[in-house]
Amino acid sequence: MIRLGVLASGGGTNLQALLDACAARRVDAEVALVVANVPGAGALARAEAAGVPSLLLPSKGVERAEYDARLAERLAGAGVDLVCLAGFMRLLSPGFIEAFGPTAQSRGCPRVMNVHPGLLPSFPGLKAQAQCLAYGARFAGCTVHFVDQGVDTGPIIAQAVVPVLPEDDEAALTARILAEEHRIYPQAVGWFAAGRLSVEGRRVRVAGAAVPARGLSSPHD
Repeated sequence: MIRLGVLASGGGTNLQALLDACAARRVDAEVALVVANVPGAGALARAEAAGVPSLLLPSKGVERAEYDARLAERLAGAGVDLVCLAGFMRLLSPGFIEAFGPTAQSRGCPRVMNVHPGLLPSFPGLKAQAQCLAYGARFAGCTVHFVDQGVDTGPIIAQAVVPVLPEDDEAALTARILAEEHRIYPQAVGWFAAGRLSVEGRRVRVAGAAVPARGLSSPHD
């Protein structure tokens, strides 16, 4: 069983999806520590309700490298194997990414994972859903990826596609995408926990996964 460190800035619905998957034993992992950088973040209340250790580590006014060094120290102290970003609204420094880089135990995979509400490499960064609507795209979705030193540029682990409906506004599209985030993020963490992920260049391999059926964009069990 691996230990997860979850970083969040807001309500923590993806944290909840991970907590639920761990509790139901769908993922061979436990959430060892939840860290929020914003006072009052809902993720802290979710951690408390689940009986999971949590920490408020405010980032406002703190230099990025200094903050990330403190953050990495706390996560390492909790014995975290994989860091999961769940609406963490900060860019991580190169030092942090290096601190949770590939190891033999991770089969050479990076040890920081994120979920993004867009089909990368399209619409990276903030407000991906609004970008998608403004562009007039017919399909939207979400992406789970390993984190590197760019903005949403790391190797892609899994993706899910949703249609953009004629009547969609940002809120409606966001809700439809979020439901898929809650499905594929625990799935990707489960693959990591089971040692099924490997990275070849930019391509992430999932050992034992079936070839996606037509219309699906991620490997599946």
